[in-house]
Amino acid sequence: MPVHPTAIIHPQARVAESADVGPYCVIGAEVSIGAGTRLMAHVYMEGPTTIGEDNTFFPYSTVGVASQDLKYKGERAETRLGNRNRIREFVTIHRGTEGGGLLTEIGDDNLLMAYVHVAHDVRVGNHTVLSNGVTAGGHVLIGDWAVIGAFTGLHQFCRVGRHSMIGGYSVITQDVMPFATIVSDRETKVFGANKTGLERRGFTAGSIDAINKAIRLLTRSGLNVSQAIERIQSEMPACSEVEEVLEFIRGSERGVIR
Repeated sequence: MPVHPTAIIHPQARVAESADVGPYCVIGAEVSIGAGTRLMAHVYMEGPTTIGEDNTFFPYSTVGVASQDLKYKGERAETRLGNRNRIREFVTIHRGTEGGGLLTEIGDDNLLMAYVHVAHDVRVGNHTVLSNGVTAGGHVLIGDWAVIGAFTGLHQFCRVGRHSMIGGYSVITQDVMPFATIVSDRETKVFGANKTGLERRGFTAGSIDAINKAIRLLTRSGLNVSQAIERIQSEMPACSEVEEVLEFIRGSERGVIR
């Protein structure tokens, strides 16, 4: 195991032999680091934290530190990261709290760019891109393949649906529908389906058209949500992606951006 002589590793930490720990890294007790993971320099980790394989942590990132939530009283909580994630400079990932299941979790193949903040009890899926300065408040859920533009703020408890794209500098205070492209200025608006992203990921033209029609009925028809859902169900052929959008809306506690 390549370990720089200036690195500090707690005796209770478990670091795979093929992991690489660079200069001035600090790895606390109950931290587990998988094979092939690299800590470049000045990375700080506290446990209980589980890191998978082939991740790269760039300088000055911190993982597993205590929540900023004032309700956090030091209860034992965890942080988990999957495989092949890229965690860029000054990213902060906080462990969970009792109010959110005691777990902050990030999946596989994600890119967290510089200065991203992942607060307590956040769940990030797979293949997401969180651009520079994205801030995810506590209990935020981010679905697979979501792309979030630079300096976007996500309010606590909001959900970001799969394959959605959020433009930079947005302020997200309600749930973001799956497959949608949105951006906020003074008012957050839905612009339609995330057509380019869905095409790149192999969705059929028929599915994309159906998603776009459903989103337009929900956002531009002048109908309320219940009326729009009823019209989608009565007029449109069955489509699993559209049904996912409708199920997402039914499960929303904060309402969705329209």
